[in-house]
Amino acid sequence: MRAEDAARKVKLLILDVDGVLTDGGLYYDAEGRIMKRFNVQDGLGIKLAQHSGLEVAVITGLDHPAVAARVHELGIEEYFAGKVDKLPFIQAMAERKGLDLSEVAYLGDDWVDAKAMRGVGLPMCVSNAQPEIRPLAAWVSERSGGHGAVREAVAFILTAQGKYGECWRAWSE
Repeated sequence: MRAEDAARKVKLLILDVDGVLTDGGLYYDAEGRIMKRFNVQDGLGIKLAQHSGLEVAVITGLDHPAVAARVHELGIEEYFAGKVDKLPFIQAMAERKGLDLSEVAYLGDDWVDAKAMRGVGLPMCVSNAQPEIRPLAAWVSERSGGHGAVREAVAFILTAQGKYGECWRAWSE
């Protein structure tokens, strides 16, 4: 199935964090605390998705307070931290929401995302994903993780669903 055809069916977009919502870097302050960098364009992309009826969820292998704060700030209700095996959470979430896995998209970048990508209707990856991950993706962003790839993925899905132009008009007029 073509990526555009799969995107038309998507009702739930699930995002990885490190390497997708962030650039994958770990920034340390003078006290040794880790900080993470998020892209505001990705944040607006998530808001556009939500505004258009596309639900967004986050599943990450690490558990970090900065991620929890960003997820909360964006109004994402489905957040699973510290989950390396992501597919069971995706399956349970889809079942709970009455969705078929063909109605789920997943955006990842690394080996921990492989099972999740194989289990959904629209597997997606960022341009700087690991070489083993890229062949699993039906769609690959032009932008790298943490640098607008999430916004690009949302735009792709909403364009395929005929909702992107409506979003632009709602936000720009």
